[in-house]
Amino acid sequence: MTFPSSTATDAAAESADTAGSAGSGTAAVVGRSPGQLMWRRFRRDKTGVISAIIVLAFFAIALLAPVISALYGKDPYTTYGQNQPGLLNEYGYPIAPNGGISGEFWFGLEPGLGRDVFMQLVYGIRTSLSIAVIVTVITTVIGVVMGLTSGYLGGKTDYVIGRIIDTLLAFPSQLFLIVFLPVVEAAIVLPEEETPVWLRYVSICVVLTVLGWATIARLLRSQVLSLRTREFVEAARVTGASPARIIFKELLPNLWTPIIIQSTLALPLYVGSEAGLGFLGVGMTEPTPDWGRMFQVGVNVYHSDVTYLLFPGVSMLIFVVAFNLLGDSIRDAFDPKTKR
Repeated sequence: MTFPSSTATDAAAESADTAGSAGSGTAAVVGRSPGQLMWRRFRRDKTGVISAIIVLAFFAIALLAPVISALYGKDPYTTYGQNQPGLLNEYGYPIAPNGGISGEFWFGLEPGLGRDVFMQLVYGIRTSLSIAVIVTVITTVIGVVMGLTSGYLGGKTDYVIGRIIDTLLAFPSQLFLIVFLPVVEAAIVLPEEETPVWLRYVSICVVLTVLGWATIARLLRSQVLSLRTREFVEAARVTGASPARIIFKELLPNLWTPIIIQSTLALPLYVGSEAGLGFLGVGMTEPTPDWGRMFQVGVNVYHSDVTYLLFPGVSMLIFVVAFNLLGDSIRDAFDPKTKR
């Protein structure tokens, strides 16, 4: 027994269209599930389809980064400009025009170290997306559990969880990240030792997760508070359904839409947060390729080599815009009554 979704009207309308097109009535009327209706609406949205293709292309590049490196014949770690004479001048800038772009180095060379910009960008996508995906999945799971628990149980449980959410949302997240990351690592790594790459990676994921789950938890809490007094939940409770069955069979199916939409909109925010940490010097450490550190280097050398800043900037702009448009399209596909 579940709450009738908002797509019931669409299902009836599309079934009526099918019946009308049957003509003599020889063709059977085929009903469509809410998922099928959502997919039909999404396919009609050209902006959403194009955005999905762009997003999938970024994920494909991230997954196939080692394959691209093998086909391209270069990696993001080798300092080609320092190893091969004639690529960098005495100041460390590429000698060739446009940042050293050539048939050998498609996006040019990194000023100073002389690493391949194309490979830095490809592996930087891999780093940012992997962190963003991990954080999005974990924050969504925690937010769903906490939001359902708080909204359904109510009382003291709701009060305690609500105050925790309020406290986390009150933190200036970016400032907290900058301050807290060194503190976490200082408690594990000795001052004379260098911070391991895996520890910085885990630290970023943990801190972003701690500060990120509260948003979706508060959203789902409000949804559950509204749903738990509906007739279908009361009917399930009267029939003797356990709290677990009510949560997983009655409430959760009606929360998939906000969960998916919120997760879709959160992922590009985490990509930007990770890049911001790298730009501020508390993100991934060398030699791990990172978009944020590319921005940091690009800002320092843009007056002599603007192309180095151009490639990560355009790449991030395309990804964030495409993912936000995809989130809007998914929202409209789930609920056609909303207006973009």
